[in-house]
Amino acid sequence: MSSNQERLMQVLRAPHISEKANRVAEKHNQVVFKVLRDASKPEIKAAVELMFNVKVKGVTVTNVKGKQKRFGAIYGKRPDWKKAYVSLEAGQEIEFLAND
Repeated sequence: MSSNQERLMQVLRAPHISEKANRVAEKHNQVVFKVLRDASKPEIKAAVELMFNVKVKGVTVTNVKGKQKRFGAIYGKRPDWKKAYVSLEAGQEIEFLAND
C-alpha cells in the first residue's frame, strides 16, 4: 500500500450520526463524516471512493468549533473538528448498519 493510500485510509474518522445527517441523507443523497482537520476536499472524495466503492458527486466541508464546557469548577473546551458532507451520484448509497 502506498503512503498516499495510507493517508486516504486515515482521512475519514467516523460517520457523523445525527438527526440533521439523517435528513440530508434521505433528501439530498448525502453522507456526513467526521474527517481530519487538515483534510482537503479532493482527499475526502478519494477516500470515500476508495473505502466504500461509490461515485462521489461533490464534497462540502464545515469547520465545527468545540463547545465550552464546565466540569465542576473547571472550565474546559471540546476540540474543534471538521465535518464533510459527501454528495453521492444518483443510485449510489453507503450502508453503515449491516442487516444480518
